[in-house]
Amino acid sequence: MCDVRLFRRAFLDYRAAGNLLKVPENDEAYMNAVAYHLQQAVEKALKAFLECVGVTVPNTHDIDKLVRMSKNNGSCAVLTDWIVEKADMLTRWETDTRYDVDYCVEERKVRAGLEEIGKFLELNGLKEDLREELQEPGAKENLALCFPGKYRPDSDFEWNCMFQVFRKRTAGHIRK
Repeated sequence: MCDVRLFRRAFLDYRAAGNLLKVPENDEAYMNAVAYHLQQAVEKALKAFLECVGVTVPNTHDIDKLVRMSKNNGSCAVLTDWIVEKADMLTRWETDTRYDVDYCVEERKVRAGLEEIGKFLELNGLKEDLREELQEPGAKENLALCFPGKYRPDSDFEWNCMFQVFRKRTAGHIRK
């Protein structure tokens, strides 16, 4: 069964990046901190989706590797063109922002990342508000048929995550 805590951590890293960006700072190291949290959001989301299909995820921060693993292992993650095209840049946001004191991420790239990673997370159901598909009568009950045992999500966020994980199984049962 999927552990939604990794999905939650991905979402919280994204929100932390957005909140940090709202604080008026003009420091390059500050932009690097925002970029780091954005990278972590993508990394954790991709790892969570891989774990949900039974893949043992290696200890890596390499977004390109995680994208390839997602494509090759039947992950339910919906990859956006931006995530695929910017995978190497995102990986640098994890390593270089922490260890290279001369590295600095441009604010325009961070802002573009915030927007695009927000789209990626939204597309994959990582959001607080219940997905439209799950608001239909009987939709949650149909989705719950995919869960093992007596598992029931505790929040709309968890329902959204489980919908994405089991969306192929629910095709035809839940209107999209």
